[in-house]
Amino acid sequence: MSVRKIVHVDMDAFYASVEQRDNPELRGKPLVVAWRGKRSVVCAASYEARRFGVRSAMAAKYAEHLCPQAVFVPPDFTRYRAVSRATREIFLRHTDLIEPLSLDEAYLYVTENKTGLASATKVASTIRHQIREELNLTASAGVAPNKFLAKIASDWRKPNGLFVIQPAEVEEFLTPLPVGRIPGVGKVTEEKLAALGLRSVGELRARSLEELEKRFGRYGQRLYELARGIDENPVVPNRPTQSVSAEDTFEQDVLLAETEPMIRRLAEKTWEASRKESRIARTVVLKLKTAEFQVLTRSQTPLSPPASCEELTRIALSLRDNVNLDSRQRFRLVGVGLNNFRDPRENTEASLFE
Repeated sequence: MSVRKIVHVDMDAFYASVEQRDNPELRGKPLVVAWRGKRSVVCAASYEARRFGVRSAMAAKYAEHLCPQAVFVPPDFTRYRAVSRATREIFLRHTDLIEPLSLDEAYLYVTENKTGLASATKVASTIRHQIREELNLTASAGVAPNKFLAKIASDWRKPNGLFVIQPAEVEEFLTPLPVGRIPGVGKVTEEKLAALGLRSVGELRARSLEELEKRFGRYGQRLYELARGIDENPVVPNRPTQSVSAEDTFEQDVLLAETEPMIRRLAEKTWEASRKESRIARTVVLKLKTAEFQVLTRSQTPLSPPASCEELTRIALSLRDNVNLDSRQRFRLVGVGLNNFRDPRENTEASLFE
């Protein structure tokens, strides 16, 4: 069987780069794409702002503290979506097998390509050149035998870089990487692995499948495979979004009554993410995790889908108010999500009474 060839393309500081491209006065300046205000979050930051520690999803107020000289501009998702469509048109010249992850990144299956280029590396290089010449933007790309490795590779030489992982190089490349680079290994799993003395992918690879499954359940098999560079997940074009969400783990456990500022920030992040979708979400979900790690979820499907961030926030807060626990109960995590996505052309009223 021939080796698959996957390209992961990731636009560099996408929203901020579009703003700097379209407004020459912003070029070279630390730029933060965000609404101003104590409850707003950063949608994107230029590389000039990142040097000060500003990052996406950070509270805008904190970003302003880190970089007082930053220029703040409100996001313009209509413009970003238009640029994203233009980027996709470039991708389509090379392959029809495109799996977008968001407005600014996508996987491309190029084991065969439409332009007859000799290698996946040449495809990635050509795409980056076309984006630069036609859209006056830069993109980074990773080329690898699977999606897991291609995504890591695209981040390897950011910004405006290209990195290739050949099949024969996979083990050598992965061995020194920290386990935190593996998809799904968050802070909690990373701490559990560290407690076992597993801090690098090479150390993880030395453990047996049986041990990993015993300690991590079904995810143990995924850890075992990724540590060996195995990822059979296909590139799936036009994969419908099932849900979008944002969650936050607190540094210290908090009372339910203290969660409103967090819920407002997370609702804003979730709303921004949902604007990238062509379909409309009808169900609002609130997720809570107690200090004892018990997970609670509450959901509501209103007669009309949430039409604004303010409406989403209001529903999320009302779901919080419906949590009947001891007022002294503390929580370590809160999340806000949207699911039950539907095509806007569907007859919503009829579907409610089917």
